[in-house]
Amino acid sequence: MTRKSEGKGRSELGFEQALVRLEEIARKLESGDLPLEEAIALAEEGMDLSRLCEERLTAAEAKIQQLVEPAAGEETEEGEAR
Repeated sequence: MTRKSEGKGRSELGFEQALVRLEEIARKLESGDLPLEEAIALAEEGMDLSRLCEERLTAAEAKIQQLVEPAAGEETEEGEAR
């Protein structure tokens, strides 16, 4: 099975799914029992998944910041700024 023929496209994977696949790839590569071509293909897939996870984390961090920043400017009941 090639990377392009796999079920879901990379952009459709959720963070958790991508992380699980990345862990599977790491285990396979660490075993050292792969032919060179397969190891290279898995390494490329792993890099793609790593970038995807980073993008998902960055997006989540931005959303959290949007939620936190307005609250930081609000006043508490005691009249102090947060």
